[in-house]
Amino acid sequence: MPYFGQEVFEMAQKKGSLTSRKYKKALAKCNRLSRKNIDKIIKKYKLDAIIAPTGGPAWSIDLINGDHFGGMSSSSPAAVAGYPNITVPAGYVHELPIGISFFSGAFQEPTLLKIAYAYEQATKIRQPPKFLPTLPI
Repeated sequence: MPYFGQEVFEMAQKKGSLTSRKYKKALAKCNRLSRKNIDKIIKKYKLDAIIAPTGGPAWSIDLINGDHFGGMSSSSPAAVAGYPNITVPAGYVHELPIGISFFSGAFQEPTLLKIAYAYEQATKIRQPPKFLPTLPI
């Protein structure tokens, strides 16, 4: 780790045990609320999946100013719920990928695989990584 330390990991470790009562209670609440919201949307609109941009464009490493993460990812609700989520390339900005995420309720992996595969076959967007030494301007 020549450029970045372990500060985030150290802060997380100081939070305490993953077996603590406080943590387990918070985790259960997050699971319950996120699942309730996702399930409600899927049922209300009779959806097989929810589709959204995964996040903003990827960013290059900036050793001076740090990451340029543009906000919450659409992967967060499914991750908090413990629900399946598949991300595939949707396009590129300055040769950096932008993803599209497909997520759904519990045990919907077969459906999501079919949807994501159909999307990939229809768009043919995916390109092998180029491992560029710098970004084109």
